[in-house]
Amino acid sequence: PPVGPALGQAGINIMGFTKEFNARTADQAGMIIPVVISVYEDKSFTFVTKTPPAAVLLKKAAGVEKGSGTPNKTKVATVTRAQVQEIAETKMPDLNA
Repeated sequence: PPVGPALGQAGINIMGFTKEFNARTADQAGMIIPVVISVYEDKSFTFVTKTPPAAVLLKKAAGVEKGSGTPNKTKVATVTRAQVQEIAETKMPDLNA
């Protein structure tokens, strides 16, 4: 969901958040990056970025933009065991939180 309205409602400087978020995630351009934002009483904030969702990583590894319209019937791509292992290793920090 868009963070602009939620941050604005909390009195947070949206441009400040956007600049900091873009700086931290510049190496992951085009990916969906979940973020946990903590807002404090003095209107300051901190945030922690998480790894992209597994579905996004699987689609990227498979080289497709979206999954099958009829799952379990029409296969649109395959991924190797090595790719799945790499995705699991990428997701490990979030799973051990």
